[in-house]
Amino acid sequence: MDGTQQHRLHVEDEIGKWGVVHGQTRRKGTGTTRLWLIVTASGQSHLEEVEKHSVMRRTGLPNRDLRVLDPLLSYPSTILGREKAIVVNLEHIKAIITANEVLMINSSNPLMSQFVQDLQDRVSSPKDIPRQDNAEMEDEAGEKTVPFEFKALESCLESACRCLESETQTLEHEAYPALDELTSKISTMNLERVRQIKSRLVAISGRVQKVRDELEHLLDDDNDMAEMYLTEKLDHHSREQTSLAEETQNEIGEDDDNDDDDDDQSRMKEDGSKNDSESSINVEELEMLLEAYFAQIDGISQQLSNMTEYVDDTEDFINIMLDDKQNQLLQMGVMLSTANMVINAGIVVVGFFGMNITISLYDNGQPIQFWETTLGTIGGCIVFYLIALGWGKKKNLI
Repeated sequence: MDGTQQHRLHVEDEIGKWGVVHGQTRRKGTGTTRLWLIVTASGQSHLEEVEKHSVMRRTGLPNRDLRVLDPLLSYPSTILGREKAIVVNLEHIKAIITANEVLMINSSNPLMSQFVQDLQDRVSSPKDIPRQDNAEMEDEAGEKTVPFEFKALESCLESACRCLESETQTLEHEAYPALDELTSKISTMNLERVRQIKSRLVAISGRVQKVRDELEHLLDDDNDMAEMYLTEKLDHHSREQTSLAEETQNEIGEDDDNDDDDDDQSRMKEDGSKNDSESSINVEELEMLLEAYFAQIDGISQQLSNMTEYVDDTEDFINIMLDDKQNQLLQMGVMLSTANMVINAGIVVVGFFGMNITISLYDNGQPIQFWETTLGTIGGCIVFYLIALGWGKKKNLI
């Protein structure tokens, strides 16, 4: 067994152990303690029992953002950029991404094992760069390192898109043969199969549309994308702290009045430099990353749209066939009603001759007279029926 297989088995065993205790929370002090799976920037993973308030302090997230990740609550797909973290709720992935680690829950899902493995492989590889950004990852010194948060975010998007694409392809392989079979033979079993397929199609389409809308919302707002540059904001904050410390040392020995004026100026400079830094963040790198997965999710949405159109066309075709059958039944009903009317006319003649009365036809009656009367009645009914059918076809009633 090579190192990669051993590493994968270790991850799956760790995920499985966590899945056993997932959902179990304990009260510790005034908060709720939950078991989190943490993947660091070096690719190492471990389980850590963290209190909710500790997570809030650790990531800088408010309580309402942590509710988005609660597996007991149903929230739509969401990607939130905050000051110190990115909150990701996509399909089976519920994670908090910071500048140096990823905290995940809901790992009892089997799909999480593959996601964690992909995430570790991506962040542990120093040469790993987003495949969409090869042209822009170079600076004056050469090759630029991709921020950890972008690697983690790309892993989340890739895993979610792969999951949706797999379900879409599976549904396609089941839907088209079932719809074709229904058009060739309308039966209760085929109708039930198509009904179940349509229900799954509606559910998957809704999930894909939510992910698409979230990516589109991010692409339309540069400020939201700028919030996701966690490493750059962290570096900028460190540089500000260093610069402020140097300015403080240089100002030692000056008068108190001058100190007050210089403090005001330094605050103004700090605020101005902070605003300038936030406005000067180039979001092109993240924009290209999001656009690539937006195109992928848009392609999945188009596949589902085509499948929906095929289902609608099949339903229209089935309705036309059923309407045609209904028209045929109505025509048959008209013909049977006409035949019934003609037969009733013959019954009237038979009833007339069956009356217990004396008429000259009964005197000295011969068998030939009986047959003449019978055949004449039957022939008259047939002629009357044909005349009624001809009139109905002429009026387009049949």
